[in-house]
Amino acid sequence: MKRYASRMLALTVVVLLPGCSGWSLWPWGDSGGDVPRVPPGATAYKCDGDKELYVRYLEGGKSAMVIFPEREFRLDAVATGSGARYSNGRTSLLTKGNEAMLEDGSSVLFSNCKSGG
Repeated sequence: MKRYASRMLALTVVVLLPGCSGWSLWPWGDSGGDVPRVPPGATAYKCDGDKELYVRYLEGGKSAMVIFPEREFRLDAVATGSGARYSNGRTSLLTKGNEAMLEDGSSVLFSNCKSGG
C-alpha cells in the first residue's frame, strides 16, 4: 500500500508540475498573457477577416518563411516589376511596402495584410 501511495504522489507531481512552471504548448516561447504572439524575427501582418500572417525574411530578402503555428514553409524571391514576390511554384507571397498578400494557386489565403511598420 505504501508503494502504491508513493507512486501516486510521484505521478501527481509529474502531472501538476508543468502547470506550476508555466509550461505552454505555444511553439514560440512564453506568451506572457497579453504579450503579442509574434515568432522571433518575424514580421506580423494583420489581414482581412481578422487573420494574422507571420513572415520571417531570410538572407536579406532572398527568401521568406511563412509561419503558421503547425508548420513553416520557405518561398524564394522571384523577379517582379514592383514590390517583392516570393514563390515555391504553387504558393506566392506578394509584398509592397508594409502590405502583403498570400496566394495558393488561384486562391487568396490572406488579403489586404498590413504590418505595423
